[in-house]
Amino acid sequence: MTTPTASRPVFTVTPADGQIDEPRRITVTGLAPDALVAISARTLRSRGVVWDSQATFMADADGVVDLSRDAPVGGDYAEVSAMGLLWSQHPAGGTSQELFADDVMQPLWTALTAETADGARAEAELLQRFAAPGVSRREIREDGLVGTLFTPAGPGPHPVVVVLNGSGGGINEPRGALYASHGYQAFALGYFKAPGLSPFITETPLEYLETGLRWAHRELQPKDGFVAVSGQSRGGELALLLGATFPDLVSAVIAYVPGAMVHGAQGAGDPARGGWQGVTWTRDGVPLPHLWQDNAAVHWHPWAGDAPPSRHHSVFFEGLKDRALAERSRIPVERIVGPVLLVSGRDDRAWPSSLYSRMVVSTLSRHGHPHLVRHLDFDDAGHAINLPFVPTTQLSREHPVSKVPYTSGGTPSGNARADDGSWRGVLAFLAEVTGR
Repeated sequence: MTTPTASRPVFTVTPADGQIDEPRRITVTGLAPDALVAISARTLRSRGVVWDSQATFMADADGVVDLSRDAPVGGDYAEVSAMGLLWSQHPAGGTSQELFADDVMQPLWTALTAETADGARAEAELLQRFAAPGVSRREIREDGLVGTLFTPAGPGPHPVVVVLNGSGGGINEPRGALYASHGYQAFALGYFKAPGLSPFITETPLEYLETGLRWAHRELQPKDGFVAVSGQSRGGELALLLGATFPDLVSAVIAYVPGAMVHGAQGAGDPARGGWQGVTWTRDGVPLPHLWQDNAAVHWHPWAGDAPPSRHHSVFFEGLKDRALAERSRIPVERIVGPVLLVSGRDDRAWPSSLYSRMVVSTLSRHGHPHLVRHLDFDDAGHAINLPFVPTTQLSREHPVSKVPYTSGGTPSGNARADDGSWRGVLAFLAEVTGR
């Protein structure tokens, strides 16, 4: 009778320390053939909240488990995915929405543990960095601007990317640091819900963003004068709007899950100034027309009443039925002078970013736009397309301004693919249009 071989697991993570967008190879060796091993991942994220996941694997005939090759036989995800243990994480004992670190100059730290049925254990760690060696961070409080500048290692000049957050407000430092890690000077610019700024998006003057663009051109001396604008959600709407309004200041537009229309303040609105239907953007003190401005086709309030996701999804299609208002609210993207990249999810439940992106592409095509236009549209992805290799499991969440729960859409697996694919697409787009 053959005695089963005892497992002595050995973890290997390659590389153990790298950029957050760098895929890792995670293997466990030294196992008995066909042995079951449970692998868990615990990551310390913002505000000290631990996120964790676990999946069980069966070793091959050589006693090896390789996450880039092997699907789990059970656990928090169910496909071959080298980084599945990270994107399948949930917050332990809570509903935290903060995926990153409190300080982007410090790495996210993940503890990995492998345990066999006979109690043998192995441990490893994995570090994910936003800022590459030599990237510097500087807070900007000049000309009334509130933002953070990330500068790449090595001599300039560098192309510049202005980074805008969405309806959660604040300053998108993680994306700014990662842009800088790839050689772009990144100006993460807050425009509300940041120190010294309004806590609401309501009546945000485009002149403030114009000041930010002019500051970037003047102070950062971008290579070949290149200043792109990258925005997410309401920031994607804003990126398209800035490209159309200030074409001499915007060299390229990167719009994640954007709107093709100007919308009202929605969930980030000031209740004292119109709330959901309040004005979002002004120019020269004049409100820009928006889709909720006495819309003849919308007869119900999307932030009350019906349960998600219906109340957040269909109102936008209803709003477009008021065709005269939709035309007045449309962002005139044909005025953009430069390349445009659009990123969307086909299962976006916050608003129809796939439709909106297609509308932008169609408009640019009809007007003979002479520059590159690219649309990355992802299956099974929702509104929360993020950086690669972060948790994608929080499909329903609370809006950070209104505190109203909403559903962003997609599946954890689909969102993880969109996180990775969109970022690779952004880097390829920027390399192409800057000639890098």
